[in-house]
Amino acid sequence: MTGHRTAGAPGRVKEVTSLANPLVKEIKALSLKKFRDEQQAFMAEGLKLVIDALDLGWSIRTLIFAKSALGNPAVEKAAARTVAAGGTVLEVTEKVLTAVTRRDNPQAVVGVFEQRLVPLKDIRPAPGDVWVALDRVRDPGNLGTVIRTVDAVGAKGVILVGETTDPFSLETVRATMGSIFAVPVAKASQDAFMAWRKGFSGLVAGTHLKGAVDYRSVDFSGRPVLLLMGNEQQGLPDALAEICDRLLRIPQAGRADSLNLAVATGVMLFEIRRSGLTLDDGDARA
Repeated sequence: MTGHRTAGAPGRVKEVTSLANPLVKEIKALSLKKFRDEQQAFMAEGLKLVIDALDLGWSIRTLIFAKSALGNPAVEKAAARTVAAGGTVLEVTEKVLTAVTRRDNPQAVVGVFEQRLVPLKDIRPAPGDVWVALDRVRDPGNLGTVIRTVDAVGAKGVILVGETTDPFSLETVRATMGSIFAVPVAKASQDAFMAWRKGFSGLVAGTHLKGAVDYRSVDFSGRPVLLLMGNEQQGLPDALAEICDRLLRIPQAGRADSLNLAVATGVMLFEIRRSGLTLDDGDARA
């Protein structure tokens, strides 16, 4: 897998039926983080996601669609937009789609896009902005759900701290339900994040089992907010807990002493929204 562009020369439409085709092998390789990092590319499944990504200005390298989608005006328009953008269009069998996506009954359309991350130094939150920082998040379903929830509440983006799961893995992208294209994501080491936090003038709130303050008692309005959430197994390490202005707890009524990371993040974000922070006012849709 060489070069920077996945799936052959730009501006070409090809019919592919063999799993041994080198273009198919290259795209299948994107299931591995090593090759996603090398190519700075990732896959997204579904016509709606592809159209949303194109509308939001993401660079598409390859559009793959099933023969059964031939004649669909929306698919043909997406193919034309791909070719116009210098990408490659592959018309493939369902067998090829199944192999590429690693799932039965795959979506009829798959796009290969260039990765996009926001440099941490470019994040300068204004009053009313909310960012979520996730420390060493391991589960792609959790990360994808958090990105989707950030999108739903109108928060500004996600900062991944330390060694985290890949935001561009197939599993994470699926869990975002397309929000990966709408939510800015940054990555940073713990040291770089802590240095950036020194210049953050808003409220840094973290959830912690030892948090003394009920999350419902805090006024989040009128300033930037950074919500810092810990690792699924270990929670916030001491170094990150110490840089929080408030350590909060979400009271538990039953026998469970903690919530799933994505659920806890969702509870916090909707409370921040309810508290009167000037997030986008559009209704969140389940």
